[in-house]
Formats: sequence, C-alpha cells, structure tokens
Amino acid sequence: MTRVVTRLVTPRPRSWWEIRWRQFRNAPRPIVRAVASSAIVATLLGAAYLAYDIALTRGATLPGGDLRFAAAALDILLVLVFGSLITWLIVPLPRGAGTRSVRTPWSAALGFFAAIPIAYLVLVIAAQILKPLLT
Repeated sequence: MTRVVTRLVTPRPRSWWEIRWRQFRNAPRPIVRAVASSAIVATLLGAAYLAYDIALTRGATLPGGDLRFAAAALDILLVLVFGSLITWLIVPLPRGAGTRSVRTPWSAALGFFAAIPIAYLVLVIAAQILKPLLT
C-alpha cells in the first residue's frame, strides 16, 4: 500500500500593492458597473461644468450671472441621482436558479455610494487640472 504524504505549502507573503492590484483586477461586476455608470455621468456633467466655468473666465455674459457654485452643486446632485438610477437599472440582485431579475433599493444605494467620490473627483480634475490647461 502506498502512502501519500502531503506537505502544507504556505503561500509567500504578498505586499500591500500586490494585494490591492489583485483586488482591482478581480473586482465584482456590480461594483464595476456602479463605478462605470457614475463615472460616465460625472464625466459628461463635468465637461458641461468646465465649459461653463471657462466661458465665465473668458468674460462671457451669461443669463443669471456667475452661478459656478450652483452649477457645481447641481452637477453633484445630478451625478448622485443618475448614478443611482442607472446602477439600479443595470445591477439586479443575483438570480440563483430563476430567470427573473429582481432590483431592490440596495442596487440604487450601491450606485449612490459609488457616485459620491466620483462626482467630487471629476469636479476637482475639471477645475484644478483641466481648466488651467485650457485657459
């Protein structure tokens, strides 16, 4: 009778960067969809805000005057609303064995919490990085 000897091999310790890189490469699909939908909405609205900001900087007289703060607040609000809505539409709960897709408020909450940092990040990139390059 042959005896099988098994050895426990401990994996080599990974660095912090290797762990985060692996997590980034293997992100769950609902998270990727939530971030992507919010990023697309934020990019489109950020481009509109950037165009408005540059027009005011160059001296254009627009109806209502200088409403940059209101435009930024509206931008963030719309990113939160549309990021949540689009995520709710494209991220159903897991189906299991059935064929019916179920959407709950949790999908919208996932989109909302993904949209918060993305909305801010896009506005910072537009106002602090792109605007000085374009003016």
